[in-house]
Amino acid sequence: MTVQRFLALMVMLIPVVTAGYGIKLMRDTMFDIINTPFPNLMIQFFVGGFLFAGGIWFFAGFILRRDRRNKRVAEKFQQEQQRENGNAL
Repeated sequence: MTVQRFLALMVMLIPVVTAGYGIKLMRDTMFDIINTPFPNLMIQFFVGGFLFAGGIWFFAGFILRRDRRNKRVAEKFQQEQQRENGNAL
């Protein structure tokens, strides 16, 4: 059981680090600092925004899926089959 929790933690660190790097790219854009792989500031900002949104989206989806499985979500966040049948996933 502890190995599974450790692996889950490692999987969750990937989107957190990705979102953090996205914030860094957007911050660097605001201070006119261009990082190496990007040719201009607009591309750097949009890539940073995409990384930030993707990291948050993955993390939020993981939490929502876990809470649905443990029946801890409000009725509006439950899936249609679960609402109709009252069954768990």
